[in-house]
Amino acid sequence: MTEQSSYTPSKVWKWDSQEGGAFTATNRPIAGATHDKILPVGQHPLQLYSRGTPNGVKVTVMLEELLALGFQGAEYDAWLIGIGDGDQFGSGFVAVNPNSKIPALMDHSTGTPTRVFESGAILLYLAEKFGALLPDDPTQRPECLSWLFWQMGSAPYLGGGFGHFYSYAPEKFEYPINRFTMEAKRQLDVLDRHLADHRYMCGDEYTIADIAIWPWYGGVLLNRVYDAAEFLDADSYTHVMRWTKEMDGRDTVQRGRMVNRVRGELHEQLHERHDASDFTTRTQDKIEAAR
Repeated sequence: MTEQSSYTPSKVWKWDSQEGGAFTATNRPIAGATHDKILPVGQHPLQLYSRGTPNGVKVTVMLEELLALGFQGAEYDAWLIGIGDGDQFGSGFVAVNPNSKIPALMDHSTGTPTRVFESGAILLYLAEKFGALLPDDPTQRPECLSWLFWQMGSAPYLGGGFGHFYSYAPEKFEYPINRFTMEAKRQLDVLDRHLADHRYMCGDEYTIADIAIWPWYGGVLLNRVYDAAEFLDADSYTHVMRWTKEMDGRDTVQRGRMVNRVRGELHEQLHERHDASDFTTRTQDKIEAAR
């Protein structure tokens, strides 16, 4: 099927309002703050400003893993950033992340508070800070970092490419859907071939590579993002599915998925996290029941 397009690009692109599609109201071709807004700061050294998207889930899973390992210094406050409301363009958020994307982290345990943005950088920062979930073996560390950066480089094709045109675009077009479906399936095959011979991404050791990759690719296979599991023939990736389900069964992963989540079952939504007890006392079902 050949699709005819009436669109001819101009010599110089100009910013006109977009019509239809998700996130069009907040997309813009310039950086910087649009309004003044101070970010809240809680009682813990680590302050996370995020939302329960795959990139946000990476960091909350990481923090829950560190706490489960006994690192009390990993206690954190997680503040919800309303992407649809443009919170990421507030002056306080832009000061933490000039790229205006979640997640963003402030570490107040350092002499001068340290900002860290980009989810992969946050995972690496926390792994090095606490000496955990990153191999010490110099022969294994490069493998872990390679898979971490593989995810950072590959996921935009899965999300911004496939996910956008399959799920979010105002119209369905064959060419971009086919183009990015091919790439999404190629990436899943890369993972499937690797996990055929490894329990985790770095062999038998659970690391930040697993934490980075699972929210995106596990989310797709479990049909939690884009509603595309059947379209992508998710069950055919048997080794990725095995790993996905094992990851999904971890208590730390289940808690991490709840933090800053605003969709799905109310008992699985914890809009803000300030204490471990919040998982049992502050989920959205309990908050709404108390109103």
